[in-house]
Amino acid sequence: MLNNAKQILKAKGYVVYQRPWELNIIAFRSRHLRTNAFDDWLIVFYRNDAGKWVYHHFPCTTDPGQYWLNNPMHPKGTAFLKAGQYVNSHAIGMHKASYEALVQVKPVTVIRDYDRGGLFNWFSSGYPDTGLFGINVHRATANGTSVLVDNYSAGCMVLASSTDFALLTKLARIHKNLYGNRFTLTLIDYRDRRKRMLSTVAWGAALASTAWVGYQLYENETIKEYKKGSIGRPRDTRRIGNRQMAKM
Repeated sequence: MLNNAKQILKAKGYVVYQRPWELNIIAFRSRHLRTNAFDDWLIVFYRNDAGKWVYHHFPCTTDPGQYWLNNPMHPKGTAFLKAGQYVNSHAIGMHKASYEALVQVKPVTVIRDYDRGGLFNWFSSGYPDTGLFGINVHRATANGTSVLVDNYSAGCMVLASSTDFALLTKLARIHKNLYGNRFTLTLIDYRDRRKRMLSTVAWGAALASTAWVGYQLYENETIKEYKKGSIGRPRDTRRIGNRQMAKM
C-alpha cells in the first residue's frame, strides 16, 4: 500500500515529503457507492530518524453521513471534497471548540451535486465550490470504533477509531514541533476514476448504437428505392450472354 501511494503521488506530480517525521496524509475514496460507511482509508507515511519509510492506514470516510445528505447545511448540497492535493491546507486546531484535530485553514474545492442517496450524477462533475468550509480531519466517537457515519461527517475526513485518531494526533504534534503547524491533505478518488471509465464506456456504446441504427436506416431506404426501381437493378449476365450467342 505504501509503494502504491507513493507511485500515485509521483504520477500525478504531487508533493511527497521526505524529511524525517514530515507527514504525508492521503485519503483514498473507495470505489463503493454505498453511503454511511467507513469504507475509505486515510494513509499516513513518513521517514523515521533512520530514514526508513513508516506508514499507517486508518479506516475512515471521505463522504458525508446519511444524516447530512438528507439535511444539507448548504442550499446547493452537502459537500464532498474534490480529489486533489491541498498543500498546507490544514493545521492543528479545535474541531467545533471540542477537541484538537486537523482543521481547514486554506481554501479547498468541494463538489455539491448529489442525489439524496449520496451518489454523484454519473455524467457530470457536479457543482464545484471553493472556500473555507470546515473540511476537517477528525474522529467519530470519542471512545471505541464507530460503524455508521451518520452525523459525524458533513464532508470532513473522519476516522472510525478513536485509537487511530489518537495516533494521528500524536504524529501531527511531532510534525508541528519540527516543521510548523501546516499539513498537506491529498485525496485520491477511486470512485471518480471508476465513474469516468464507465462514462467513457457508456458514451462509446451510445455512439456505436447510433452508428448501427443509422446504418440500418440506410439499408432499409436503399432496399425500398431498389424495389421502386429508383436504383438500377443488376444486369442479368446470363440473358445477355444468350442473346450474344444467338446473334452468332
